[in-house]
Amino acid sequence: MKKVLKIVGIIAAIAAVAAAIYFIIQKIKAKNAPQGYDEDNYVSCSCLDEDFVSETVAE
Repeated sequence: MKKVLKIVGIIAAIAAVAAAIYFIIQKIKAKNAPQGYDEDNYVSCSCLDEDFVSETVAE
């Protein structure tokens, strides 16, 4: 029984470290993001590309 609890404890510790690293990375990303930058609403502007083809149809 003690071996099982030891293994579960080790797995929980590894998961806690992974979660901590994830949150630290997210905090650093948010700190380094440009002001007013919203990753969820980001749309790239490919209209500046030389080979841009519009998908809209003018009627």
